[in-house]
Amino acid sequence: MKKSIQFTKISAAANDFILIDNRKAVLKKNLKKCAQILCNRKNGIGADGLIIIELSRKADFKMRIFNPDGSEAEMCGNGARACALFAYENEIAGGMMCFTTLAGVIEARVLKDGVSIRMVAPSTINKDIKITHEDKIYSFDFVDTGVPHAVHFNKNIKNIDVKTLGKHVRQAKEFQPHGTNVNFAKIIDKHAIEVRTYERGVEDETLACGTGSTASALVAGERYGCLSPIKVLVQSGDYLTISFKRTRDNSFENICMKGPAKEIFVGTLSHIL
Repeated sequence: MKKSIQFTKISAAANDFILIDNRKAVLKKNLKKCAQILCNRKNGIGADGLIIIELSRKADFKMRIFNPDGSEAEMCGNGARACALFAYENEIAGGMMCFTTLAGVIEARVLKDGVSIRMVAPSTINKDIKITHEDKIYSFDFVDTGVPHAVHFNKNIKNIDVKTLGKHVRQAKEFQPHGTNVNFAKIIDKHAIEVRTYERGVEDETLACGTGSTASALVAGERYGCLSPIKVLVQSGDYLTISFKRTRDNSFENICMKGPAKEIFVGTLSHIL
């Protein structure tokens, strides 16, 4: 008789994830291969990532996230919010919790109207990286908000071919050897921006990206004088709220992201792996 494994599908602003409690090592196979199988939208469950909960000696638990191509990401903002909701609803942790990731420790709170996390400290913003594509020159700012992000501000982001241009920038030599996620952002006003993101590992545009929204908000604050909190309109139509504090040396601290998260369904794996 095959052992069954329970999973939960959670959407965080339409960034969707499969979550499995693996603290008792119920999932023993190669996790990268599992992500490739389970995240496949034609022959699997379908998701932007597979999140595995493991035991931790430093925090309430450890979060590992794998992209649909099998690569393991350092962190994922919306994935972290989905993970916090999963941990709370399955009594793995209380409403306020902390968990480890490859990018560092994440603090999270489950609220009545969503989930909020405190992001890891970002890198310094590297400005004006020029990328040429089809005889046009695009200017990107680069910042690591747990994972690497390139951000380009443009007034007409709806007309940008995000998949084609995003893939080109993701593979550009300027961002090697690890590549980068790519964001196209537009200023709405001093407290609001709109963002479209090409995600590394998904290798396509997603409906939302938490670390990309955070990176875009920080660049909006640094380059265009936008003020905290900044509401980020993502392609699902949801808003993520990014708050931050500027320091005397013009860096950022106390970066938090809040947004919606909800359970879609619970299922059992018995034959797919």
